[in-house]
Amino acid sequence: MAKELGYRFIDIDQQIEKATQRTISEIFQSEGESIFRSFESEVLKEIGQRHSFVVATGGGLVTSSINWGILHQGLSIWLDPGRNRLLKRLQLDTSKRPLLETKNPTIALDDLLKQRESMYSKSDLHIKVEDESPEEVSLLILNQLTILIKNQNFPDE
Repeated sequence: MAKELGYRFIDIDQQIEKATQRTISEIFQSEGESIFRSFESEVLKEIGQRHSFVVATGGGLVTSSINWGILHQGLSIWLDPGRNRLLKRLQLDTSKRPLLETKNPTIALDDLLKQRESMYSKSDLHIKVEDESPEEVSLLILNQLTILIKNQNFPDE
């Protein structure tokens, strides 16, 4: 997506890990979720002072209204693989997901989705994804952006 737009790409989790020299799991383990969320917000604020970025966020970033304010300076896109596909992806993912490190990760995921779905729905675009490649997802987004822009009511100049 970033390449198609001629923008730079930033993954917030990668930026946090780079800045702290620790993994997300280590931060959660040693300092807790609230400290991680503050790191997340700080990185987002820094990015928000710039332009022409495609930013990958973690799923919990939307839990802060301040973060939403920053996100809405640009365009927010919810890439939605659906609950079952998300569960399959997470089961195949070898990286640790601190909020899913429970006896029953499926219940934990369902709880997170229930808590966050109303926040995700505030995104400017909601793109349902399945097995598309990153290039195909990029095209889906670009097509939806075109429709969104065409449907905007801009004042006559």
